[in-house]
Amino acid sequence: MKISDIIKSKEITVSCELFPPKKGEQLPQSRKVAAETAALRPDFISVTYGAAGSTAGFTAELAEEIENSGVPALAHITCVSSDKESLRSYLSLLRSHGIENLLALRGDMPVGLEPKKVFGHASDLITEIKSIGGFCVGGACYPEGHPEAESVNADIDFLRLKADCGCEFFTTQMFFDNEILYSFLSKLRRKGITTPVIAGIMPITNAKQIKRSVALSGTVLPRRFREIVERFGDDQASMRQAGIAFATEQIIDLIANGVNNVHIYTMNKPEIAEAIIGNISEIIK
Repeated sequence: MKISDIIKSKEITVSCELFPPKKGEQLPQSRKVAAETAALRPDFISVTYGAAGSTAGFTAELAEEIENSGVPALAHITCVSSDKESLRSYLSLLRSHGIENLLALRGDMPVGLEPKKVFGHASDLITEIKSIGGFCVGGACYPEGHPEAESVNADIDFLRLKADCGCEFFTTQMFFDNEILYSFLSKLRRKGITTPVIAGIMPITNAKQIKRSVALSGTVLPRRFREIVERFGDDQASMRQAGIAFATEQIIDLIANGVNNVHIYTMNKPEIAEAIIGNISEIIK
Protein backbone atom coordinates (compact mmCIF):
# COMPACT_ATOMS: atom_id res chain seq x y z
CA MET A 1 0.00 0.00 0.00
CA LYS A 2 1.27 3.46 -0.84
CA ILE A 3 2.13 5.69 2.11
CA SER A 4 0.20 8.60 0.61
CA ASP A 5 -2.93 6.43 0.76
CA ILE A 6 -2.17 5.30 4.34
CA ILE A 7 -1.91 8.92 5.47
CA LYS A 8 -5.19 9.80 3.76
CA SER A 9 -7.05 6.79 5.17
CA LYS A 10 -5.94 6.88 8.82
CA GLU A 11 -6.39 9.60 11.42
CA ILE A 12 -3.12 8.70 13.20
CA THR A 13 -0.12 6.83 11.83
CA VAL A 14 2.95 5.52 13.65
CA SER A 15 5.87 4.15 11.64
CA CYS A 16 9.40 2.92 12.37
CA GLU A 17 12.84 3.01 10.75
CA LEU A 18 15.49 0.29 10.44
CA PHE A 19 18.95 0.23 8.92
CA PRO A 20 20.35 -2.75 6.99
CA PRO A 21 23.60 -4.52 7.90
CA LYS A 22 26.96 -3.55 6.45
CA LYS A 23 27.96 -7.16 5.83
CA GLY A 24 26.10 -10.21 4.58
CA GLU A 25 26.84 -12.31 7.64
CA GLN A 26 24.90 -9.78 9.72
CA LEU A 27 21.75 -10.18 7.61
CA PRO A 28 20.09 -12.88 9.79
CA GLN A 29 20.13 -10.55 12.81
CA SER A 30 18.70 -7.72 10.71
CA ARG A 31 15.92 -10.01 9.50
CA LYS A 32 15.14 -10.81 13.12
CA VAL A 33 14.97 -7.10 13.96
CA ALA A 34 12.72 -6.48 10.95
CA ALA A 35 10.38 -9.33 11.95
CA GLU A 36 10.14 -8.14 15.55
CA THR A 37 9.46 -4.58 14.44
CA ALA A 38 6.86 -5.70 11.90
CA ALA A 39 5.14 -7.70 14.67
CA LEU A 40 4.34 -4.37 16.35
CA ARG A 41 2.14 -3.60 13.31
CA PRO A 42 3.36 -0.07 12.55
CA ASP A 43 1.74 1.65 9.59
CA PHE A 44 4.97 1.26 7.62
CA ILE A 45 8.67 0.57 8.17
CA SER A 46 11.41 2.47 6.39
CA VAL A 47 14.77 0.88 5.55
CA THR A 48 17.80 3.12 5.12
CA TYR A 49 20.24 2.92 2.23
CA GLY A 50 23.69 3.07 3.78
CA ALA A 51 26.44 5.51 2.90
CA ALA A 52 26.61 5.95 -0.89
CA GLY A 53 24.12 3.15 -1.39
CA SER A 54 26.53 0.62 0.06
CA THR A 55 23.70 -1.54 1.42
CA ALA A 56 21.26 -1.22 -1.51
CA GLY A 57 20.85 -4.97 -1.96
CA PHE A 58 20.26 -5.52 1.73
CA THR A 59 17.81 -2.60 1.78
CA ALA A 60 15.72 -4.26 -0.93
CA GLU A 61 15.92 -7.64 0.79
CA LEU A 62 14.81 -6.33 4.18
CA ALA A 63 12.09 -4.25 2.56
CA GLU A 64 10.77 -7.39 0.88
CA GLU A 65 10.78 -9.24 4.23
CA ILE A 66 8.75 -6.40 5.72
CA GLU A 67 6.26 -6.37 2.83
CA ASN A 68 5.84 -10.14 3.13
CA SER A 69 4.96 -9.69 6.81
CA GLY A 70 2.00 -7.51 5.81
CA VAL A 71 3.56 -4.14 6.69
CA PRO A 72 4.28 -1.62 3.89
CA ALA A 73 7.99 -0.90 3.41
CA LEU A 74 9.62 2.42 2.54
CA ALA A 75 13.03 2.02 0.86
CA HIS A 76 15.57 4.84 0.89
CA ILE A 77 17.50 6.04 -2.17
CA THR A 78 20.16 8.79 -2.40
CA CYS A 79 21.42 11.16 -5.10
CA VAL A 80 25.11 10.70 -4.33
CA SER A 81 24.99 7.01 -5.20
CA SER A 82 22.76 7.24 -8.27
CA ASP A 83 23.02 7.80 -11.97
CA LYS A 84 20.15 7.10 -14.35
CA GLU A 85 21.26 3.55 -15.09
CA SER A 86 21.84 2.53 -11.47
CA LEU A 87 18.60 4.23 -10.41
CA ARG A 88 16.53 2.31 -12.95
CA SER A 89 18.25 -0.91 -11.92
CA TYR A 90 17.50 -0.26 -8.24
CA LEU A 91 13.88 0.64 -8.95
CA SER A 92 13.52 -2.53 -10.99
CA LEU A 93 14.93 -4.52 -8.07
CA LEU A 94 12.51 -2.88 -5.65
CA ARG A 95 9.57 -3.42 -7.98
CA SER A 96 10.46 -7.12 -8.24
CA HIS A 97 10.31 -7.27 -4.43
CA GLY A 98 6.88 -5.62 -4.36
CA ILE A 99 8.14 -2.29 -2.98
CA GLU A 100 6.18 0.79 -4.07
CA ASN A 101 7.36 3.45 -1.57
CA LEU A 102 10.61 5.42 -1.78
CA LEU A 103 12.26 8.09 0.36
CA ALA A 104 14.43 10.19 -1.98
CA LEU A 105 17.38 11.88 -0.26
CA ARG A 106 20.47 13.77 -1.35
CA GLY A 107 22.64 11.69 0.99
CA ASP A 108 26.16 12.23 2.31
CA MET A 109 29.17 10.79 0.52
CA PRO A 110 31.72 8.93 2.64
CA VAL A 111 35.18 10.48 2.78
CA GLY A 112 37.37 9.37 -0.10
CA LEU A 113 34.59 8.57 -2.57
CA GLU A 114 33.42 10.75 -5.43
CA PRO A 115 29.66 11.35 -5.72
CA LYS A 116 27.83 10.62 -8.92
CA LYS A 117 26.77 14.04 -10.20
CA VAL A 118 23.72 13.23 -12.33
CA PHE A 119 21.29 14.16 -9.55
CA GLY A 120 22.52 17.20 -7.67
CA HIS A 121 19.51 17.55 -5.40
CA ALA A 122 16.75 15.34 -4.03
CA SER A 123 14.31 17.25 -6.24
CA ASP A 124 16.19 15.98 -9.34
CA LEU A 125 15.97 12.42 -8.03
CA ILE A 126 12.25 12.80 -7.29
CA THR A 127 11.61 14.11 -10.80
CA GLU A 128 13.37 11.13 -12.38
CA ILE A 129 11.58 8.57 -10.17
CA LYS A 130 8.18 10.11 -10.92
CA SER A 131 8.95 10.06 -14.65
CA ILE A 132 9.55 6.31 -14.40
CA GLY A 133 6.30 5.92 -12.49
CA GLY A 134 4.78 3.41 -10.12
CA PHE A 135 6.24 4.67 -6.84
CA CYS A 136 5.00 6.85 -4.01
CA VAL A 137 7.91 9.19 -3.26
CA GLY A 138 8.66 11.04 -0.03
CA GLY A 139 11.42 13.43 0.98
CA ALA A 140 13.17 14.74 4.05
CA CYS A 141 12.76 18.07 5.82
CA TYR A 142 14.57 19.85 8.65
CA PRO A 143 12.41 21.73 11.18
CA GLU A 144 15.46 23.74 12.25
CA GLY A 145 16.63 24.26 8.67
CA HIS A 146 19.07 22.16 6.68
CA PRO A 147 22.61 22.67 8.04
CA GLU A 148 23.77 23.82 4.60
CA ALA A 149 20.81 26.11 3.84
CA GLU A 150 21.25 29.88 3.84
CA SER A 151 18.16 30.23 6.03
CA VAL A 152 15.04 28.36 7.10
CA ASN A 153 13.04 30.28 4.49
CA ALA A 154 15.50 29.30 1.74
CA ASP A 155 15.25 25.70 2.89
CA ILE A 156 11.46 25.87 2.74
CA ASP A 157 11.70 27.10 -0.86
CA PHE A 158 13.57 23.88 -1.66
CA LEU A 159 10.77 21.91 0.00
CA ARG A 160 8.26 23.65 -2.26
CA LEU A 161 10.41 22.58 -5.23
CA LYS A 162 10.37 18.96 -3.99
CA ALA A 163 6.58 19.12 -3.65
CA ASP A 164 6.25 20.58 -7.15
CA CYS A 165 8.41 17.72 -8.47
CA GLY A 166 6.02 15.15 -7.01
CA CYS A 167 7.09 14.58 -3.41
CA GLU A 168 4.00 13.18 -1.66
CA PHE A 169 5.08 13.44 2.00
CA PHE A 170 7.95 14.78 4.08
CA THR A 171 9.61 13.07 7.05
CA THR A 172 11.39 15.37 9.47
CA GLN A 173 14.88 15.03 10.80
CA MET A 174 14.90 14.33 14.54
CA PHE A 175 14.00 17.17 16.89
CA PHE A 176 13.54 17.33 20.65
CA ASP A 177 11.51 20.51 21.07
CA ASN A 178 7.98 20.28 19.65
CA GLU A 179 7.63 24.06 19.54
CA ILE A 180 10.29 24.10 16.82
CA LEU A 181 8.17 21.75 14.72
CA TYR A 182 4.97 23.76 15.28
CA SER A 183 6.76 26.93 14.14
CA PHE A 184 8.15 25.10 11.09
CA LEU A 185 4.71 23.77 10.09
CA SER A 186 3.25 27.27 10.35
CA LYS A 187 5.93 28.55 7.98
CA LEU A 188 5.19 25.75 5.51
CA ARG A 189 1.47 26.52 5.48
CA ARG A 190 2.12 30.26 5.07
CA LYS A 191 4.20 29.38 2.01
CA GLY A 192 1.28 27.34 0.66
CA ILE A 193 2.96 23.94 1.13
CA THR A 194 0.27 21.43 2.12
CA THR A 195 2.27 18.21 1.65
CA PRO A 196 1.78 15.94 4.70
CA VAL A 197 4.63 16.07 7.23
CA ILE A 198 5.60 13.02 9.30
CA ALA A 199 7.32 13.94 12.58
CA GLY A 200 10.57 12.01 13.14
CA ILE A 201 11.19 11.11 16.78
CA MET A 202 14.52 9.76 18.01
CA PRO A 203 14.33 8.04 21.43
CA ILE A 204 17.64 8.76 23.16
CA THR A 205 18.22 5.80 25.44
CA ASN A 206 21.93 6.18 26.16
CA ALA A 207 24.08 9.25 26.61
CA LYS A 208 26.50 8.28 23.82
CA GLN A 209 23.74 8.78 21.24
CA ILE A 210 23.38 12.45 22.02
CA LYS A 211 26.65 13.83 20.67
CA ARG A 212 26.32 11.77 17.48
CA SER A 213 22.67 12.75 16.99
CA VAL A 214 23.33 16.46 17.49
CA ALA A 215 26.31 16.34 15.12
CA LEU A 216 24.21 14.70 12.40
CA SER A 217 21.14 16.89 12.68
CA GLY A 218 22.31 20.14 14.27
CA THR A 219 19.23 19.96 16.47
CA VAL A 220 18.74 21.99 19.63
CA LEU A 221 18.49 20.13 22.92
CA PRO A 222 15.92 21.77 25.21
CA ARG A 223 16.82 22.43 28.84
CA ARG A 224 14.44 19.74 30.09
CA PHE A 225 16.15 17.12 27.98
CA ARG A 226 19.65 18.24 28.97
CA GLU A 227 18.68 17.91 32.62
CA ILE A 228 17.43 14.35 32.02
CA VAL A 229 20.77 13.42 30.49
CA GLU A 230 22.72 15.10 33.27
CA ARG A 231 20.71 13.27 35.94
CA PHE A 232 20.40 9.82 34.35
CA GLY A 233 23.09 9.62 31.65
CA ASP A 234 25.51 7.54 33.72
CA ASP A 235 22.89 4.91 34.58
CA GLN A 236 22.02 2.92 31.46
CA ALA A 237 18.73 1.49 32.75
CA SER A 238 17.53 4.86 34.05
CA MET A 239 18.53 6.67 30.85
CA ARG A 240 16.70 4.07 28.77
CA GLN A 241 13.52 4.53 30.79
CA ALA A 242 13.83 8.32 30.76
CA GLY A 243 14.50 8.37 27.00
CA ILE A 244 11.41 6.27 26.30
CA ALA A 245 9.33 8.51 28.57
CA PHE A 246 10.61 11.69 26.86
CA ALA A 247 9.86 10.32 23.37
CA THR A 248 6.43 9.17 24.54
CA GLU A 249 5.62 12.63 25.91
CA GLN A 250 6.78 14.22 22.66
CA ILE A 251 4.47 12.00 20.63
CA ILE A 252 1.48 12.55 22.91
CA ASP A 253 1.96 16.32 22.68
CA LEU A 254 2.30 16.13 18.87
CA ILE A 255 -0.93 14.16 18.47
CA ALA A 256 -2.75 16.41 20.92
CA ASN A 257 -1.75 19.35 18.71
CA GLY A 258 -2.88 17.73 15.47
CA VAL A 259 0.42 16.30 14.24
CA ASN A 260 -0.98 12.86 13.56
CA ASN A 261 1.83 11.17 11.63
CA VAL A 262 4.84 10.05 13.70
CA HIS A 263 7.97 8.16 12.65
CA ILE A 264 10.17 6.48 15.29
CA TYR A 265 13.89 6.21 14.58
CA THR A 266 14.33 2.88 16.36
CA MET A 267 18.09 2.39 15.78
CA ASN A 268 17.28 -1.29 15.21
CA LYS A 269 15.90 -1.69 18.72
CA PRO A 270 12.38 -3.12 18.39
CA GLU A 271 12.07 -3.28 22.18
CA ILE A 272 12.30 0.53 22.30
CA ALA A 273 9.61 0.91 19.64
CA GLU A 274 7.48 -1.65 21.48
CA ALA A 275 7.71 0.31 24.73
CA ILE A 276 6.75 3.59 23.08
CA ILE A 277 3.91 2.11 21.04
CA GLY A 278 2.65 0.39 24.19
CA ASN A 279 2.67 3.72 26.03
CA ILE A 280 0.39 5.29 23.40
CA SER A 281 -1.69 2.22 22.49
CA GLU A 282 -5.02 3.73 23.57
CA ILE A 283 -4.26 7.01 21.82
CA ILE A 284 -3.52 5.44 18.43
CA LYS A 285 -5.91 2.50 18.40
